[in-house]
Amino acid sequence: MNFKEIKELIKLVSEREIDELQIERAGIKITIRKNAAVPKALEHGRPAPVVPLPQETTPAATGALVSSPVAERELHLVKSPLVGTFYSAPSPGSDPFVHIGDQVEVGTVLCVVEAMKLMNEIESDMAGEVAQILVDSGQPVEYGEPLFGIRVRR
Repeated sequence: MNFKEIKELIKLVSEREIDELQIERAGIKITIRKNAAVPKALEHGRPAPVVPLPQETTPAATGALVSSPVAERELHLVKSPLVGTFYSAPSPGSDPFVHIGDQVEVGTVLCVVEAMKLMNEIESDMAGEVAQILVDSGQPVEYGEPLFGIRVRR
């Protein structure tokens, strides 16, 4: 599904009496909701830099994560399927959908990306452990930008 098709679906939902539309094609699931609560956007800055993915999520004394080049190859990256604003929680003040170390299944909601006032749930396409969250809540994201590193369950 390309951006033009997604844009057409968003237009369809906004012009009709459709409150929610879910589509799954080629392993990508998109949910478009009309009149969903939109989190108050944080100040937009540059997207967070992509940092090396950790092998272990053990915080060092400074709170930094220990990293290993081998671990980067072992993680599955969940990427943004559209341009928008990344939110780690369903609404301001709510707990995030997932934390580092959480076990997730295929279909587990990881975050939402808001585009054109519509909240799009981004789901895990692999079962495993959330090893890295690569974007801060409220940050703008681009199509194909890595959002999460999932240590795949074997």
